[in-house]
Amino acid sequence: MKISDIIETFIKELLDEEEGEIRIQRNELASRFNCVPSQINYVINSRFTNEHGYVVESHRGGGGSIKITRVTMDSPSYLMHILSSIGPAITQNTALAFIRNFLDYKAVTPKEAALMSAAISDKALSETRPYQDIIRAKILKNMIASIM
Repeated sequence: MKISDIIETFIKELLDEEEGEIRIQRNELASRFNCVPSQINYVINSRFTNEHGYVVESHRGGGGSIKITRVTMDSPSYLMHILSSIGPAITQNTALAFIRNFLDYKAVTPKEAALMSAAISDKALSETRPYQDIIRAKILKNMIASIM
């Protein structure tokens, strides 16, 4: 198992123990796993993102800390969280990650996920270059709003 996987597992176990919200010290976590603090940043920035259902806040002062909150996965609040986190543009890969999570958390049915994936695909939006990501974000937001 890679160190990144071990750190991710540890953080997820902490989140489970603390009912979905933790505050960690990056330097302390790095010391615990005998790695550099940037490795902790990498894990948090790549595996605890909005697309994965987390909110991350960095706090400076007093040694600094990072607050990680797992978004409650009941359909309306999860979908509202995602809706508010989608910016003015979104790539196909990011949109598909959101849709996979919708399916994993049973916020959508497999048929809805398939339709959403088809609607936001590069293939469906091929005539709209260079505005694909902007149009994709609008389509995804509208689909999420209609599901809610």
